[in-house]
Amino acid sequence: MWNNFFIAAAGASAALAGLAIVAISVNLTRILEFAHLPARSAATVARLILILVSSMAVLIPQPVSALGVEIFVFALATWGLELRSNRSAVRARAQIGRPRFESLLESVLGEVQILPFLIAAILLMAHRNSGYYCIAAGVLAIFIFSVLNVWVLLVEILR
Repeated sequence: MWNNFFIAAAGASAALAGLAIVAISVNLTRILEFAHLPARSAATVARLILILVSSMAVLIPQPVSALGVEIFVFALATWGLELRSNRSAVRARAQIGRPRFESLLESVLGEVQILPFLIAAILLMAHRNSGYYCIAAGVLAIFIFSVLNVWVLLVEILR
């Protein structure tokens, strides 16, 4: 029932991750001028890769509980990069005088994108098929916010 969704999610996330990597490489010098942008860039790519590996894992014939464990591990790894990005955002706020709400908003939005995957993993480990809906919510959230991050890294950084 979910195959088409996850096939599309895997393809779209791979394409968007590639675009993010190109955006980072094109503007690398400018990105490195801002203390918080390298970690933000890494977190953006990691979230897109979270979609990719989760979508591919869903397509593997396996027990639902095993899928839950895999997604939990993928989400925790991504969360680690997100926490690193959040620390950089807070430090940058102090160093360059970013408004507090920008750093806070960036941190909260990053965490909110990963949370559905963690919830999905727990539901799947408990043999609840409703976990697929949580993954779908996470996929959509990451797509929306990653496009915004790629825009910042590709266009806004040059202003």
